[in-house]
Amino acid sequence: MEPIVIECLHGRSAHRPVLLGFAPADLLYRLSFPDILDEDSGRGYQRPFNERHSQDFRRYIKEPDSSTIPLTLNLRPSAKNDWKVVEVAGGAVRLEISAAAGKIMAQVDCQHRLGHLGDLPILLPFMCFIGLSEREEMDVFSVINSKAKGLSTSLLDYHEAQLSEALAEERPELYIALQLNSTGDSPWQRRLNLGGKTTSGLKRIVSLRMMQQAIHEFLKATEILSSHSPDETVRVILDFWNAVVATLPQEWADTRRHMLTKGIGVYALMRIAADIFIECRDAGRVCDRRAFTSALADFARAIDWSTTGPLKGFGGQGGVKAAVDFIRDARKRTRYKVVNG
Repeated sequence: MEPIVIECLHGRSAHRPVLLGFAPADLLYRLSFPDILDEDSGRGYQRPFNERHSQDFRRYIKEPDSSTIPLTLNLRPSAKNDWKVVEVAGGAVRLEISAAAGKIMAQVDCQHRLGHLGDLPILLPFMCFIGLSEREEMDVFSVINSKAKGLSTSLLDYHEAQLSEALAEERPELYIALQLNSTGDSPWQRRLNLGGKTTSGLKRIVSLRMMQQAIHEFLKATEILSSHSPDETVRVILDFWNAVVATLPQEWADTRRHMLTKGIGVYALMRIAADIFIECRDAGRVCDRRAFTSALADFARAIDWSTTGPLKGFGGQGGVKAAVDFIRDARKRTRYKVVNG
């Protein structure tokens, strides 16, 4: 079978070599694929496909006066045997692709534009990187889309984690949040939404961004990293959340009807965790799962954690402060009862 041939120009986009050309949308669709983040395997880096966005673009591009900026693609090096770039006279090049090659181009920035164009021969411009690795693709995608409307901040955080050479030192709150999501004895294992797709049975109930922000407040309040390594800090925070589950098992099991895993609950509980850690440290006691459980057992059951209870009306940063004050007051009242019999 004759190879697929696309005439192109060979140039550079800033510091990287690229091909510039035009091709029918249905051909580019047949030759390319989106690399959507699979949260279960950790492969990929893009957000899930948005049907409405893609259908809107299909309707638009069929209009008489429509146009679009170039699609951004990448010829994956893993498919090198299926494609080659041939120099021709006049500075042009010819991209030759094996007729049986399949999907050899990654849709770095065009999955929603191409997603519903598989049957349309409309001519579209494209810019194609030549042989970027998956890691380099992720880097380019993150730069292009860092301000994109609708792109999950948790997905961008996940990109940063994958691209960082020293995440525990550079972004300890992000490192710890990801450890909570992956560690076997964590109640948060595979429960954080990274911005991709998942097929696992557990429901993603809190975003990665939310968890790392709550952890950041814990780190700031306790200054724990001045005395503990990031991995030791992971264990302290794991001990706290395991203590929450042990103290409030029914509330944890029914996350939809309780505040423990809602934004207010996560932020407020991490600040209570900081209070307990500081108290243990000041008293010269080890702050482990047993210490957290003992502290929580004194007051946590006295609070109505349901979504219809007193924590229901709290929202935003002001709501977090009010929720923390509410929980601290409940804890103080319980202590007063114990002291005064």
